[in-house]
Amino acid sequence: MRSHLVKQYPSTLTVFPNSGIYLRISFPKKDDSQGMQISKSVRYLFNLSISLGCLSLVPGCGTDNHENQASAASALPKKDGMIRIPAGTLHMGGDNAQADPNEFPKHDVAIHAFWMDETEVTNTQFDAFVKATGYTTVAERKVNWEEMKQTLPPGTPQLPDSVLQPGALVFHPTKQPVSLNDPSAWWTWTNGANWRHPEGPGSSITDKMDHPVVQICWEDAMAYVKWAGKRLPTEAEWEWAARGGLTKTIYPWGNDDPEGEKPKANFWQGLFPYQNSLKDGYFTTAPVKSFPPNGYGLYDMAGNVWEWCSDWFDFEFYKNPAAAKANTKGPEHAYNPYMPYQQEKVMRGGSFLCNDDYCSGYRNARRMGSSPDTGLNHAGFRCVRNAE
Repeated sequence: MRSHLVKQYPSTLTVFPNSGIYLRISFPKKDDSQGMQISKSVRYLFNLSISLGCLSLVPGCGTDNHENQASAASALPKKDGMIRIPAGTLHMGGDNAQADPNEFPKHDVAIHAFWMDETEVTNTQFDAFVKATGYTTVAERKVNWEEMKQTLPPGTPQLPDSVLQPGALVFHPTKQPVSLNDPSAWWTWTNGANWRHPEGPGSSITDKMDHPVVQICWEDAMAYVKWAGKRLPTEAEWEWAARGGLTKTIYPWGNDDPEGEKPKANFWQGLFPYQNSLKDGYFTTAPVKSFPPNGYGLYDMAGNVWEWCSDWFDFEFYKNPAAAKANTKGPEHAYNPYMPYQQEKVMRGGSFLCNDDYCSGYRNARRMGSSPDTGLNHAGFRCVRNAE
């Protein structure tokens, strides 16, 4: 692992127990806002990006306009599985006490109209892309040592061939409470894990073709959107769409408790990472459209899987006047003080692993940065295209 990782949060993760390989990685403290990341130089070893945040729910202000959501959604134009999102001004940023420092200051952004997929890209859709193009995802590719060693410290010994095999990290619940500062307790490197086999060899998507595709990195998502004649949403577009026409609200559905009498989305219910009540009915991904849409008719803008955006992730971008530029496309460069040498892209929306004690990623304003060549079994995407 690179020696320049942030020193104040060191932790050692045994990535390959039988190889004697230990990697020094950086985990944030419980009260820090930014998630743990593995640097690009080690992406080939385990394609990891994990959002880590331990925050408590504090109700926000604003009004829930549930009575307006259904009528608003039905009034929006729809075409080929996409919904035309109207133009408007987004008051972008955190809405409650859970908000992270990188969600401030709040600022106004003028958003042009655009079309957005009403669901996350499914296994059926990604399978059609692969069959049409022969594309191989990053998680399916064997590591090129000559390429990899260019990003490792000089003198790093060549890794054994058994380590340089295709694979990815897979979530496994723990048997008892563990420190939420140590994601290595619930993530396991698995050779052969990829979009076809999200949990590794023996797992299958045969009965999950209507679920969102996962184990997808930004590079894979970009290949798909180019083939489909679409693009990834900007971070501002994503938040504008997630809010669904509501203002001053914490979640895509408003301010109601995410669990309540009936879960509003697919996320972790219970004590993470060892006890999940499955109140929402799902341990991992759920079929798209399993939960009610937001006010714009978009499904799973909270939970299910994290979604890639086109922007570079800059922890302090909201302080930059460019953040308030009309139809902003984000910063020119990535910046994360917790991982200063890592180039990251934005992810939004949270996943089936989020809850209020762990990451609260299903909040409208919640931001996460991830290496563009990183995938995980709770990461996917959806597409947008410009309005005519």
